[in-house]
Amino acid sequence: MINHKGLNALEFYAAFSQEEKCRKYLAEIKWGNGYQCSKCKHKACQRRKDYSRTCNKCSYTESPSANTLFHRVRFGLNKAFIICFEMSTTTKSLSAKYMAERVGVSEYTARMFMHKVREAMKSSKSHPMKGRVEADEFTVGGKEEGKVGRSYQVKKKKAAVAIELTPDNKVKRMYINRIDNFSAKELRLLFEDHISLDADVTTDLWRGYGPLTKDYNIEQIPSNSGKNFKILHTMIHKVKTWIRTTYSYVSAFHINRYFDEFTFRLNRSRSRDNIFHNLITRMVKSENIQHSELVCT
Repeated sequence: MINHKGLNALEFYAAFSQEEKCRKYLAEIKWGNGYQCSKCKHKACQRRKDYSRTCNKCSYTESPSANTLFHRVRFGLNKAFIICFEMSTTTKSLSAKYMAERVGVSEYTARMFMHKVREAMKSSKSHPMKGRVEADEFTVGGKEEGKVGRSYQVKKKKAAVAIELTPDNKVKRMYINRIDNFSAKELRLLFEDHISLDADVTTDLWRGYGPLTKDYNIEQIPSNSGKNFKILHTMIHKVKTWIRTTYSYVSAFHINRYFDEFTFRLNRSRSRDNIFHNLITRMVKSENIQHSELVCT
């Protein structure tokens, strides 16, 4: 199977400058381990010049992009690949306006497709964090006048965050979930999704973590104005700065997708050579998402 590696932009553009090359790449990923008709489940097919497959039994023809997150991309697969490459390999923030100008599409088109990419970036929840883990909560939406610490202001978006640390105090992985409030019920969602029961978790003294100690190995210590959680608070600051400096407004409806984008790149910082291929594979293996699911109503 083909696997584009590396972060070199010139090599990327040479590899995927044409629609045909993009279709071939998608076909290799989609049917590289064998074909099965999505209609009748038959496993024999004819290959077409455009890399589509036609079932030998029911004659259903399926394109490499059909029923994936590339389904009916009308502005060109080569442009879609550029957006995926930029979003997976960048170390900076990318706005829809920037990407629209970059590839020559409307800002709305760029924004909708970027949300599809973020959908592919969300965690599979199949590899919970182990070892040393720190957890906390934060809000997005500016400071509340005259208050320090947790804010219950309705307009602010609330989130729970956890990081897994290496023995030399480096961030190995990070996950963030939007929450409705700071209750144990809401905080438990992050633990159930991303933290192993065997992990050694450290939190501050917030009472919301109390009920979770029945199931998880949690040590609660004073925050000391964040001094006891320097690495975790640094990562929280990076997330909030990334959102604030790129997007004028992020709705509660979409904020989990932005969290997923940030953590997707961070969690693969040690395997960046394969990050583009990883993302395209996720795009292909994911079912198409309807436009109505991307629009906040």
